Amino acid sequence: MGKNIKTPIVSVIVPCYNQGEYLAEALDSVLNQTYTAWECIIINDGSTDSTKDVTDKYCHMDSRFKYIEQSNQGPSIARNNAIAASTGKYILPLDADDLIGETYMEKALKHFETHSKTQVVYCRAKFFGAIEQDWDLPKYEYDSFIWLNSVFCTAFFRRSDYDKTSGYNPNMVYGFEDWDFWLSMLNKDSIVYQIDEPLFFYRQKNRSRATMSHEQMRNLYTTIYNNHKEIYEPYCKHIIEYRNASLLLEIEAHNSILKVKDSMSYRLGYAILHPINKLINLFKKKQDE
Repeated sequence: MGKNIKTPIVSVIVPCYNQGEYLAEALDSVLNQTYTAWECIIINDGSTDSTKDVTDKYCHMDSRFKYIEQSNQGPSIARNNAIAASTGKYILPLDADDLIGETYMEKALKHFETHSKTQVVYCRAKFFGAIEQDWDLPKYEYDSFIWLNSVFCTAFFRRSDYDKTSGYNPNMVYGFEDWDFWLSMLNKDSIVYQIDEPLFFYRQKNRSRATMSHEQMRNLYTTIYNNHKEIYEPYCKHIIEYRNASLLLEIEAHNSILKVKDSMSYRLGYAILHPINKLINLFKKKQDE
């Protein structure tokens, strides 16, 4: 397939806010793909650096690169606007400072073509930059995924599945917008496939948007919960029932607790129940609001 393909199959979505110093590397990793039926839409999210100059160079070099710009509105709106302008059957978000391996598209499309029910294809990943090592993410399983994201943003999905959602949520300004989007698109019956090869490279910098305080992290988890209450509320009842059962056991054990409080079993029980109790309190607080 040549580079002048009229109908791209994959739309690579690259939002860029003041990442011009890294952008050329990201675009080179797209240009070097063994699969060639793609378009790459770079959306300038109000940058004040060299983003436009870098993009102009690539757009003149290869017509598959396309450029749009907006005032600074954040990564969610930038991705949504670029996807709205895309024409591909499959979408691949790529942050302007990250890289993809040269066979990522080829291997992802091969899987989609032979597995029609698969909704998301991703791969193993590596850190590079300030830290260089494998990114040891847990394997995707929906029951654990709803509590901890295990699929990074640079994963392939069908445009038709995106169109069934409201897109990336603009209220996820400080992070987790990819996890929030996956929660909107996937359910317990969804099929997510991981290519068993590191084909995504996530740049590590000394300071980044991913570096945040405990308070910011807590606020993000709260927003995730509020955005997807229909996913999390069924768990509340079961957790509170568990708490009520444990309270009955506490009453039964009250008279003998002084005798066992120094035992290993008591200390182990506390270690297990303490974080569960904290989670219960969070859910109870949410129910009372």
